[in-house]
Amino acid sequence: MSAAGPGAPAAVHRRVLVWPVHGSYMTALVQGPHEYLLPLTPQRDADGSGRLGYPWPAGAREVPVERLRDEEFDVLILQRPRDVDLVEAWTGRRPGRDVPAIWLEHNAPGRPTGARHPAADHPGVLLVHVTHFNDLFWEAGGAPTRVIEHGIVDPGYRYTGELARAVVTINEARRRGRVTGTDLLPRFAAAAPCDLLGIDAEALGGIGDIPYEELHDVMGRRRVYLHPVRWTSLGLSLLEAMHVGMPVVALATTEVADAVPAEAGVVGTDVERLVAALGRLVADREEARERGRSAREAVLARYGLRRFLDDWDRVIEDVAR
Repeated sequence: MSAAGPGAPAAVHRRVLVWPVHGSYMTALVQGPHEYLLPLTPQRDADGSGRLGYPWPAGAREVPVERLRDEEFDVLILQRPRDVDLVEAWTGRRPGRDVPAIWLEHNAPGRPTGARHPAADHPGVLLVHVTHFNDLFWEAGGAPTRVIEHGIVDPGYRYTGELARAVVTINEARRRGRVTGTDLLPRFAAAAPCDLLGIDAEALGGIGDIPYEELHDVMGRRRVYLHPVRWTSLGLSLLEAMHVGMPVVALATTEVADAVPAEAGVVGTDVERLVAALGRLVADREEARERGRSAREAVLARYGLRRFLDDWDRVIEDVAR
C-alpha cells in the first residue's frame, strides 16, 4: 500500500526497527511502505515477540536479536524505557546519537501535572504522542514533540445491534479499577446488560478476551459501545467500535470529548446522565443505528488509515534525514 495521499510526496522506503508493544497499533503501522524490523528472542517474550502471530504484510520482518548488530536500519522507534538499553546491548548503537530515533508514547502520564517523560533524558530523540491530550499533559523537557493521531485498519461496517446489550472492552479491568472505570460498571449495568470483553474479564463475569479476527463481529452485534474510562490514552477499541458503526456512551475524559462528536452518541462527566443515555440507546434500536452511522462517518474522516500512514511517512523521513 502506498501511503502517499493526494498532493503528498511518495514515501521513501526506510528500514525501521520497532517492537510490537501494542498489536492493534502495529497492525496499522505496518501497512505503510517501509520495512519494519521486529526483534525476535528464542522465548518470543515481550522483548522479542516478533510478529505476534498476526497476518501482517511481508514488510513486517522478524529479526533474531543475535543478528541485530549486523542489521542495517534507518530509524529506531522506542516505546519503553528498557528499549534504550536493549538497542545498545543488541546493536551497539545509542538512540539519538548513533541512529535516528523516535520515542512513541501511547499512554497518558501517571498523574495530570509534573510527569516528566523519559525521552527528555535522551538528546536527539523525537517524542511522538498519539493524542494532543498526551502532548499537553506530559512534560517533555527539551525534547521536540509531534502528534500523530491514531489510524485504524478499517474492519468495515459490522453493526447489526441485534442484541439489546452494551459492550465494553477493558484489559485487566479488575486490576486497573477506577482508572478504567471498572467501579462504574454496576451502575451502567442497572440500565442495560453490559458485556465486558478483554484480558481477565471472566474474573468480573465478563466474556473474556476475544480473538482479534472475531472481535469486531462480537462488538457489532451489541447495540451500544460503553467507554467508562477515567484516565488513559484514547483507546483503540473505542475507535474500532466507531469504525464498526456503533453508537458511543463515554466519559468526557482525556481525548474522548474531542474524538467523539455529539451526533455519534452521548459524552459527559455526569454519570447518571450517561446511565440514562445508555438505557435509552439500548432500548431504541433506530436511534442507536443512526448514531452509529454518524460515529463511523466521523472516525473515518479523522482516524482513517491513509492519513495516519502519511503522518508517519513524514515523521520517519524527517528523522531519517
